[in-house]
Amino acid sequence: MKDQTLPDPTQVEGAPHPRETPRLIGQAPAEAAFLDAFNTGRLHHAWMLVGPKGVGKATLAWRIARFLLATPDPDPAGDAGLFGPAPLPETLDIGSDHPVMRRSRAGSEPGLFALTRGPNDKGDRLAAEIRVDQVRKLKSFFALSATDGGRRVVIVDAADEMNVNAANALLKLLEEPPARTVLLLVVHQPARLLPTIRSRCRELRLTPLGPEDMAQALDQAGAALSPQEAAALSELSSGSVGAAMRIVGLDGLALYRALLEVMGTMPDLDMPRTLKLADSLAQRGQEERRDLFFTLADLAFARLARTGVTGAAPARPAAPEEAALFARLAPGPAAGRAWADIAQVTSDRARHGRAVNVDPASLVLDTVMKMRETASALRR
Repeated sequence: MKDQTLPDPTQVEGAPHPRETPRLIGQAPAEAAFLDAFNTGRLHHAWMLVGPKGVGKATLAWRIARFLLATPDPDPAGDAGLFGPAPLPETLDIGSDHPVMRRSRAGSEPGLFALTRGPNDKGDRLAAEIRVDQVRKLKSFFALSATDGGRRVVIVDAADEMNVNAANALLKLLEEPPARTVLLLVVHQPARLLPTIRSRCRELRLTPLGPEDMAQALDQAGAALSPQEAAALSELSSGSVGAAMRIVGLDGLALYRALLEVMGTMPDLDMPRTLKLADSLAQRGQEERRDLFFTLADLAFARLARTGVTGAAPARPAAPEEAALFARLAPGPAAGRAWADIAQVTSDRARHGRAVNVDPASLVLDTVMKMRETASALRR
């Protein structure tokens, strides 16, 4: 029996869907670039929204789509008409009571098509890729006349998840785009797209969020956090709201502090504390939190290496004890290089161990023991 409750692949668990997010925070340059193209009559038929996962690309795509469907074409020539020239829009906002807004939030806007990963052949989980049969559904969408002679907008989220056949099918649309149609491609890794697709799109680049923007974005997403916690999440998530929400949902700030507490006893390791951490992550139902542990361990390695090589602790600590701890464990460039080397080793070992179902507690202990070996070698 097919599962009708598959998760939406474009929504971060615990956060509002991009179509329901009221504001896009921290990406004013990208919004301004699109608005300038619209107002000056240089609206391209295809746009790539590029940047790390979770920085607001999908939210911007929905904002652009609603704006295009609700906003009349500008008149760059400035034809005054009976009542003077119509003012050019200054933002991508449309009214919360606008019919396009209501229909898009309900998933019933006829001028908008969202192309995402669908169910697999069994229908019991999401497919790993966007497949060609999903792209072919666009033909039916384009066969319909645009509402009131207006535009049609397609959001592809994420375009770098298309398989080869799907990408080739989309390329044909980009080569001969239907009239008054705009395609918005959400792209996490542009290198995974066909060069011919990239060459037919105009790029809008979105950047990681800083601490202040992160605090606002997390507040909008419903995460009640202190300024210090928001700043720490900005560091641990590399400025990605999506990654930050995942960390919040898995109590990742406490997990990172627990890791630092273990590291703080190195090279004389506190084994009871270490075993308690490993056992807690080995329990059934802790798979996602265990994966997060390895992600945070990789991040700690990277921050240690940077501290040693640059001679400066992180400018924005992700925990109060981080700066002093990293300065002690990575006192110079040689130590920084050693931490960088062991990071690759532990990452490979953890990845292999998870692939062959090694005991989870042993995997956690292996990473910690490799840390200890490095700390001991550097002390000698």
